[in-house]
Amino acid sequence: MTRDEVFEFFRLLAEDNPDPETELEYGNAFQLVVAVALSAQSTDVGVNKATRALFREVQTPQQMIELGEEGLKEHIKTIGLFNTKAKNVIALSQLLVDEFGGEVPDNREDLVRLPGVGRKTANVVLNCWFGQETFAVDTHIFRVGNRTKLATGRTPEQVEAKLEKIVPGPFRLGAHHWLILHGRYTCKARVPECWRCPVVHLCRYRHKVLEKPVGKGKRPPAANRA
Repeated sequence: MTRDEVFEFFRLLAEDNPDPETELEYGNAFQLVVAVALSAQSTDVGVNKATRALFREVQTPQQMIELGEEGLKEHIKTIGLFNTKAKNVIALSQLLVDEFGGEVPDNREDLVRLPGVGRKTANVVLNCWFGQETFAVDTHIFRVGNRTKLATGRTPEQVEAKLEKIVPGPFRLGAHHWLILHGRYTCKARVPECWRCPVVHLCRYRHKVLEKPVGKGKRPPAANRA
């Protein structure tokens, strides 16, 4: 896409959703770290269901340590890979207490030292809590970037580097939210809903679905029947 097309791409997404934000629920930086770490290979809806009661009980790393691994498992056992995630959350809580005074660090280098926290999780925390212009490339952004040709790459890191280079100033803070939500609800993996996409005319995808498919087993509207 040209520079003008990239600007228009984000302008239209922003017009459609002026105040994008993560769908994960949290009350402070520590809870955000935990929620994002738990969301790997899980849905935000599933994580929120598991953490509502947990976060009423646990607001700090020390409280998480006191809850313990088995206690945490009871809260998150409906989430995929909960055994490994529980171990990581307790370990990252201990590291926050031991080395950071119980506070979540505001830089990527320290965040990725936390067990279970990779570059994507760190970028989400930096963006959502600390207001930094980061691009957390998950499966949705990776798909949207490559499918639309907005930011192509063979790896999430390559897509992130492209976004870092091309996203215009006014949209940098909200860019990863717009792309995630666009991929989650419109530019879906199996059947992209191009018929209702606000940026369809800018998209370079060659197999656009411009008409809403008739539901399986359902008859088409009378006007469309022979």
